[in-house]
Amino acid sequence: MLKKILYADSGKNNAQQLLKLLLELPSFKSTELSILKAVSSSASKEKVEASTDEAESRIKELIGELGIAESRVSTLVREGEPKSVVLEVAKEQNSDLIIMGSRGMGKLQAILGNSVSQYVFQLTDRSMLLVKDSIYIKRIKRVMIAIDKSPAAQYALDTAINLFRGYKDAEFFLTRVNPDLKPGLAISKEDIANNPILSAAASKVKRAGIDYRCILTGGRPAQKICNLAEDNNIDFMVLGSPERRPSIAKNLPDLERLLGSSLSDYIRVKAECPVLLVRQEER
Repeated sequence: MLKKILYADSGKNNAQQLLKLLLELPSFKSTELSILKAVSSSASKEKVEASTDEAESRIKELIGELGIAESRVSTLVREGEPKSVVLEVAKEQNSDLIIMGSRGMGKLQAILGNSVSQYVFQLTDRSMLLVKDSIYIKRIKRVMIAIDKSPAAQYALDTAINLFRGYKDAEFFLTRVNPDLKPGLAISKEDIANNPILSAAASKVKRAGIDYRCILTGGRPAQKICNLAEDNNIDFMVLGSPERRPSIAKNLPDLERLLGSSLSDYIRVKAECPVLLVRQEER
């Protein structure tokens, strides 16, 4: 499902550290990895050439730090505005997943701060793995998947299963936040076992041979998911994030879309762990 990976290098250690951990997963053994470094074209010709040489050296250094053979990875140095370059290359390569670092800015702050990750997230139809610069990267053991009855959530669960299948250290936290339930309401094990959304998800995970726990609670989903991730010391989160723009507007990056106001927008900013935002799009 995630066979073509584009890693957009920003020089930050967190995204690099997480990529190294992911490369150890059995599911990543057959992936096609591309490493992209964008170089600004607004400077003089001499400065662009110097930046290009520096970028090429940086990629070689990164490959060594990741501990992978050069034959397993393709490299690209591309001139242009970084946020536009990432979008263009992801489309050209038909990437299934974009991995990027993030400053964790929200809404207007991201626009004013020229956030590359915010721009790419709002305008791409690809899945994205965002790694905030401020968080601590740990070996992946506790994986939270936000579950509801939407196709996006079901696809996120399938993606998580395929991603961590055969990785014995993973434990899934299948999390259902029902806004119709009163926050703080006592929920029994029987309530959790009888919940149709969680029980169906648990059956899938069990068949895949992955350990799991189920969480059922009420409240505002975005805030509650972030709180539960912190309370359970989650290392990695998977979230369905449907592409929201109608087809007629896919080439129109209007301000409202760039600002963002969805559950995905909230969690990518507030969650204190890497967040895989999964999108299923027919291309």
